[in-house]
Amino acid sequence: MKKTLLATAVFLAAAVPTVASAQLAFNVGATTDYRYRGISQSRLKPALQGGVDYTAGAFYVGAWASTIKWIKDTPGGDGNVELDIYGGYKGEIAKDLGYDVGILNYVYPSNSLPTNANTTELYGAITYGPATAKYSHAVTNTFGNANSKNSYYLDLSATFEVAGLSVVPHIGYQKIKGTADASYTDYSLTVSKDFSGLVPSLALVGTDAGKNFYVPGANANSTKFLGKTALVLGLKYNF
Repeated sequence: MKKTLLATAVFLAAAVPTVASAQLAFNVGATTDYRYRGISQSRLKPALQGGVDYTAGAFYVGAWASTIKWIKDTPGGDGNVELDIYGGYKGEIAKDLGYDVGILNYVYPSNSLPTNANTTELYGAITYGPATAKYSHAVTNTFGNANSKNSYYLDLSATFEVAGLSVVPHIGYQKIKGTADASYTDYSLTVSKDFSGLVPSLALVGTDAGKNFYVPGANANSTKFLGKTALVLGLKYNF
């Protein structure tokens, strides 16, 4: 974990030049269910979230955090926070054709799982008009799954403006190597509106994940399916 965090810190330091166009932005929010790649990280319960982003020209770095439950729900696990640290570079190849490459470190402080839950992914995305295709590749074990290095996630989404609303359809495929029944497809349709920085959202989220695999751990005394189809309400403030 220390080596991973050190490598991330070096990357972030190198990726932050001081330029006149640099911008710092913050966000705070809450959701009725923290879904990540279709799977609930908060045991189908509400979560508090917040982050900070720094951009300098084409470079960007940031950090984002959320309350979670799945670490404590797993036998031997501890910790109730997820911290994401990321940085990258984005630009334009041609008119309406953009790219985005970077690194993302998922950190679960004091997670204490048999296989460390901390995960590092490299990602690359191509955007054409409203559509984006993104590939994320894990260079470590993935979210506490043993022997899962080189797992990946493929994400296809688009953003449309409809009657003053932002409408985002999405489909993704999560491949978890080394673990039977862990790979799955997720989908969502999110509608949101920006009221001068205050952004309410409503998302229909679902998966075809294994109903026997994606359940809370024994510590939670629950067999609820964490990838079930559901409506998720969110509220975020950008400033």
